[in-house]
Amino acid sequence: MDDAKLLNLVLLCIPLSLVSFGGGQSIIAGLQHQTVDVLGMLTPRAFTDFYAISRAAPGPGTLILALIGWHLDGLVGALVATLAIFLPSSLLVCVCGSIWHRHRASPWIIAAERGLAPVAAGLIFAGGYTVAQSAHLNWIEAGTVAAAIGLLLFTKVGPYPILAASAAGYYLLSLGGYA
Repeated sequence: MDDAKLLNLVLLCIPLSLVSFGGGQSIIAGLQHQTVDVLGMLTPRAFTDFYAISRAAPGPGTLILALIGWHLDGLVGALVATLAIFLPSSLLVCVCGSIWHRHRASPWIIAAERGLAPVAAGLIFAGGYTVAQSAHLNWIEAGTVAAAIGLLLFTKVGPYPILAASAAGYYLLSLGGYA
């Protein structure tokens, strides 16, 4: 176990926890950059694999940090990473939530909510783009992503039928030697 890597992960999680507007997905781009490019804790492939597992499993989007912590130091690493990502923002929400609730009709509260909504959306899109870059998508995979986005935006088809159709399509492609 490398104590320095675990400490670096904690020091990375604390500020990410405090800027995770929009949920865990909003910190993916920064997390990938730091853990892969800056700190060298993970390979791009490992990050993509951990991301896929964290999104497929039930629970919060920040489950990826427990996986990274587990990778660094087993159960202790997973617990430390989980506390480091949840504790700072939870404390901030408790303190600010009571103030926010008391001044709900205030013009500065309304302005802050309107201003943070596009920031959260931008951070979520940046996370998706970063994962796509790490995965080195080929044209079939990029087409699948585009088709899924189109179906979700412009039809009433839900995500589960899209996942099932994608899985079936990739299975058929693998039988033909294309995937």
